[in-house]
Amino acid sequence: MANQEAGENPIKSEGDIVTCRKLIRNAAVAAGFGMTDVTRIVTAVSELARNVYVHSGSDGVMRWEILHQPGQIGIHLEFEDYGKGIPDVDQAMEVGFTTAGTMGMGLSGVKRLMDDINIKSEVGVGTTITVEKWGRAK
Repeated sequence: MANQEAGENPIKSEGDIVTCRKLIRNAAVAAGFGMTDVTRIVTAVSELARNVYVHSGSDGVMRWEILHQPGQIGIHLEFEDYGKGIPDVDQAMEVGFTTAGTMGMGLSGVKRLMDDINIKSEVGVGTTITVEKWGRAK
């Protein structure tokens, strides 16, 4: 299998969440991320892909790209859906906030795992969440 630097994967079923996790794990390892960062990245991917599948009410897509800067490697991930949208992004980012009866660690947890998070959401139109993680190039 060739070392792929970018791609996308649809999120239409629970199986697609697993595919996203495997794809990003392989890409992050091939790019040279250490195992701790790979675990953080894959955990964030799992949460964000599951949010698309469970909460959006629509299909979505994960796009990704390996980034290179002198002495650094990065990964840029984008999760987009065309669903219900998030009525209050600030509230959704609070630790403990949940609409699904869970522990409410989802988006706030992703924020702690990754170096950058950006959320654009419009009720009735959809949501796009981008995250990045940076590491030292080997």
